[in-house]
Amino acid sequence: MRSIKSLENIENKNVILRLDLNVPIINGKITDTNRIDKIIPTLNFLIKKKAKIVIISHIGRPNGKIVNELSLEPVSIYIKNKLKKNVLLIRENIFNLNKKDIFKNSNENLALLENIRFYPEEEANEEKFSQKLASLGEIYINDAFSCSHRNHASVSKITKYIPSYGGIQINTEVNALKKITQEIKEPITCIIGGSKISTKISIIKNLIPKFNNIVIVGAMANDVLKYKGLKIGRSMHEGNLDKLINEIFTYAEINNCKIHFPIDARIGKKLNDTYKEKDFDDIDEDDMILDVGSKTVSQIRKIIDNSSTVLWNGPLGYFENSNFSSGSKEVAKHIANKGDKIFSVVGGGDTVAVINSLKIENKFDFVSTAGGAFLEYLEGKVLPGIKALN
Repeated sequence: MRSIKSLENIENKNVILRLDLNVPIINGKITDTNRIDKIIPTLNFLIKKKAKIVIISHIGRPNGKIVNELSLEPVSIYIKNKLKKNVLLIRENIFNLNKKDIFKNSNENLALLENIRFYPEEEANEEKFSQKLASLGEIYINDAFSCSHRNHASVSKITKYIPSYGGIQINTEVNALKKITQEIKEPITCIIGGSKISTKISIIKNLIPKFNNIVIVGAMANDVLKYKGLKIGRSMHEGNLDKLINEIFTYAEINNCKIHFPIDARIGKKLNDTYKEKDFDDIDEDDMILDVGSKTVSQIRKIIDNSSTVLWNGPLGYFENSNFSSGSKEVAKHIANKGDKIFSVVGGGDTVAVINSLKIENKFDFVSTAGGAFLEYLEGKVLPGIKALN
């Protein structure tokens, strides 16, 4: 993958920059700017090189129609204020645009095309649309790792028609993920949570041959507990997964990978309840397991202490209720406090929300804002956006 840092002599050249600026917007105001802030170094790099930057991005799922609430206008205003530079928001139909017309004023060097998903051709990965997008620049840069699992026109097919490079953020993301899947410093541990174990089976199976420990937490651990014959009350679980879970344990044993799961729990009768801490023998039929207990937290701390690399995806409990956020917060703080002793990678929206709430995101080696792309990479899938840059 050719890096943006190898670019020379791009002064006054139109550089098409694919970003993921899909940030939450409520009543016209951005509520989380993290995704925008992460790509500022790429913008500053191109500005310093005096390139003419044409940003392509999206917000939400307008399904190929113009939806005013999903306009990129709030994003253009934020970038303008952040960089203290004017940002042209181009609402004109892309099919009517020409490269020379984007920057009619020679003093302008930063433009943002309106939501690319307003065009049905984008998600359809339409050939002529890709060619049209490519015609707006002389160089293409993908700095949207979180979109790179999509076979969309502005992500993969555009690279057929224009010299293409990876941005600063996408290179950082790929390099971090390589360190936990290819260039591994052992012992390596994965802490993985979520609501359904069936959605993470492919990831677990792909990681077992490479990892020393896999710690299964969250609601998905309840199916493991049930498989082990432990009481789970009326806790969320999928059911009928014993065969699949048995395969995981058998495969882990063959590959000398240790599977860990909770040894106690914080329970409530309902989601907005206060908590009681119980061993599994004491769980009642109407109890709901909503977080790991203190014994489990101690167990996970010891596993982290004996690891050189840690990957964390998915909270340990129902962290939306502060009574059941303790497990996630304690593990987050313990990883953060290890400093240079371990290489730590965190991914997934809920997991990132936990560390952001503690204001410790800078204490992790890498925090991924990607959702689907992050998980598909861990599954071992080929990401179209990355493949297109190779």
